[in-house]
Amino acid sequence: MKVVILAGGLGSRISEESHLKPKPMIEIGGRPILWHILKIYSSYGFNEFVICLGHKGHVIKEYFSNYFLHCSDVTFDFTQKNHQQIHAHQAEPWKITLVNTGELTMTGGRIKRIRPYINEGEDFMVTYGDGLADVDIPSLLAAHKKHGKMATVTAVQPKGRFGKLVIGENEQIQGFTEKPLGDGGWINGGFFVFSDKVFNYIKEDSTVLEQAPLEMLAKDKQLYSYKHNGFWQCMDTMRDKLYLEELVEKGNPPWVQKTLQVPAKEIWV
Repeated sequence: MKVVILAGGLGSRISEESHLKPKPMIEIGGRPILWHILKIYSSYGFNEFVICLGHKGHVIKEYFSNYFLHCSDVTFDFTQKNHQQIHAHQAEPWKITLVNTGELTMTGGRIKRIRPYINEGEDFMVTYGDGLADVDIPSLLAAHKKHGKMATVTAVQPKGRFGKLVIGENEQIQGFTEKPLGDGGWINGGFFVFSDKVFNYIKEDSTVLEQAPLEMLAKDKQLYSYKHNGFWQCMDTMRDKLYLEELVEKGNPPWVQKTLQVPAKEIWV
């Protein structure tokens, strides 16, 4: 099953870095957040990706164009007409299709544009290029298959930004709750599964996935949720980036899959 990554947005709320590179190429722990997202799916055996490019998409193309070389030991012999010999390499078994989906195209429009790369009758997964989670992908797919409808969205409850006071009688402070979950509401956390019939709900480049298409799918009773109670964090601002960096520095960041049969340090490199 193919995984589609939305990686073309402007990233205006993290312009400190996105004016130089596309948002998915902003690094967490020395690797682009896009790389981390691919590793999440790859850890479950999903290695075929379609990446929707837009803002500064050439940076992503150049990164993957050189990725195999950067992961390899290599000899350059300039006495042999610049002969190049690849030795041991550690590149993942990824097949990546990079698609120019327009500089200002909206999320729905980007998905519409990759239609030629999805087989007829094929389900596919979609997520954003700026969010990390420890979503159990096989469980998500099982939930999608069980209800048999066109679309499944992973629902998450992000933590509040601030700690919460626990106030008792007579306004006495009884304690503190460190960054509790939000107000109990669920939000769209990405990590979708779609039937190819979803393309019929998207009209043009200006279509926003999260508006008319998802609303119509819900109206037609074709949209179900998969509730994820684990880790989830988007990278909208520099504050978010620094938080993710902090998790990496602490070791074993929560989006590194705990279900792997080998130690995370051996695969998440």
